[in-house]
Amino acid sequence: MQLDFSKNINIKSLFPENEFEEKVISFLQDWFSHSETVSVQTSGSTGIPKVFEIEKKRMLNSAKMTCDFLGLKEGDTALLCLPVQYISGKMMLVRAIERKLKVIISEPSSTPEISQNTDFCAMTPLQVQNSLNKIYLIKNLIIGGATVSEKLKKEISTTLQFSNSPTRIYETYGMSETLSHIALKQIAPVQEEYFTVLNDVEISVDERNCLKIYAPKLNPEILQTNDIVELMHFDSAQCDEKQFKFLGRFDNVINSGGVKIFAEELESLVKKHIDRDLVFLGKPDETLGEKLILVIEGKNEEHFKSEILNLKFENKFHIPKEVLFLEKFPRAENGKVLRKEILKFLTD
Repeated sequence: MQLDFSKNINIKSLFPENEFEEKVISFLQDWFSHSETVSVQTSGSTGIPKVFEIEKKRMLNSAKMTCDFLGLKEGDTALLCLPVQYISGKMMLVRAIERKLKVIISEPSSTPEISQNTDFCAMTPLQVQNSLNKIYLIKNLIIGGATVSEKLKKEISTTLQFSNSPTRIYETYGMSETLSHIALKQIAPVQEEYFTVLNDVEISVDERNCLKIYAPKLNPEILQTNDIVELMHFDSAQCDEKQFKFLGRFDNVINSGGVKIFAEELESLVKKHIDRDLVFLGKPDETLGEKLILVIEGKNEEHFKSEILNLKFENKFHIPKEVLFLEKFPRAENGKVLRKEILKFLTD
């Protein structure tokens, strides 16, 4: 199915060929109804899944901010390959409505069907991983739902290096409460270190250095996150802070012997050398409070242990006390690794 929002669409004349197309049409019926809100379900990756109502005007504001950032214009094409029960899929349709795009509807799968040149698409890291030989067909690709691994970044760079493609790829930062993302970080062709927030978004930090988001066009409340960040400061005291580097979740900070360790920072370092999914965790310990351990997904391979011990960690506290293996990590539906479940399994 293809939908051209640069023209008037008669929803009643659309005939779905599968369950996903039915869900797309159902959302469009809700969107063009007299209701001022639509229902959105959270993924459940950071808590119990819940459904809440979002004002359509705020979703349109979000859509405009993203389309302006990427320079999308009326008549451009977009590929929808994300589930529409979540904000990520819904927002792809809202962006198409706001900017009058032509949308190719592709049933969500871990290997999206990409068969033609497209101006815009949003995918999960797993979808990108399985589509490396096709991403050169997409002019603007945003990746969300989970962290983009160092390994995937390298593979993206290598793939596009020989394609002579104008493709721009961005990692996103956001949550359901911010109506998808509020910041983007380019990972190809240039690999940026800091996220840049969209227009009309203000950021600051609390006493924990956790990010606070004020985006009145998206959410009337100041959103307090548990994400520890480093703000990019400019020389001019007059200059607004518009960029930040993600360091790790406050929930994931490991306190080992009084030393605070950011799990995600260590994971980024190790993933540059180990071709596996992995997590650093704090295992309860009578002496240290929390003992730093590394859990690698997959079968036990002893050579990984020696490779890790030979890495140049910033200090000795970053060297894991144990290296364990778990054949398959528990994950949420969107692919995020459930750290607490892993720790519970290891400590029960």
